[in-house]
Amino acid sequence: MVGLENCVRVVMADDHARMRARIRAALEADGCEVCGEGATADEAIELATQHRPDVALLDIHMPGSGIHAAKVISRDLPQTAVVMLTQSGDDEDLFDSLRAGASGYLLKDADPASLPGALRGVLAGEAAMSPSLVTRVLREFQGPRSRFVLRRSSAATKLSEREFEVMELLGQGKSTEEVARHLFVSPTTVRVHVSAVLRKLRVRDRESAFKLLRGDGD
Repeated sequence: MVGLENCVRVVMADDHARMRARIRAALEADGCEVCGEGATADEAIELATQHRPDVALLDIHMPGSGIHAAKVISRDLPQTAVVMLTQSGDDEDLFDSLRAGASGYLLKDADPASLPGALRGVLAGEAAMSPSLVTRVLREFQGPRSRFVLRRSSAATKLSEREFEVMELLGQGKSTEEVARHLFVSPTTVRVHVSAVLRKLRVRDRESAFKLLRGDGD
């Protein structure tokens, strides 16, 4: 790990070239060194293995999965800190990233100029996380969420019985894997159901779906 006074060496991977250019400009303007950049999980792993950077900055939904890259880099290169930089505020992406070994989870709508400071904070032993996500993490690790009652509201009637059941189990605090075991399906199938629910309810994330299905504000 480098000291705060030293140059931070970064490998970054994102399949959007414009985003990579913005990240590189922000990092280099603050004295960081971008020693490699790629567009896929495999390229991220290869670059991290070759350059052994201080930080691997990864997009989640690039080809091959940023979460997969985070898991491999965290396992094989423990001296490299992994930080996710993503548009996704979804709980599943957040917690899967942390379980994969990520030390930070930053949203792309943040000011790019704040990125170098966040990476230096990670190298100093701090967790880098967008403020809007901190409450979710605290709630997750304070214990299982209390069960809520899903109502057969107009929102719920848009869902199939299985979709409703999946959301009810997730609402009890079960993980995707736990729901899959309970229903005797694969985790991928659970994720497909959740994606269908978000699409039908026209919301961006699970928390928004839960609010509709609970009937909050009625």
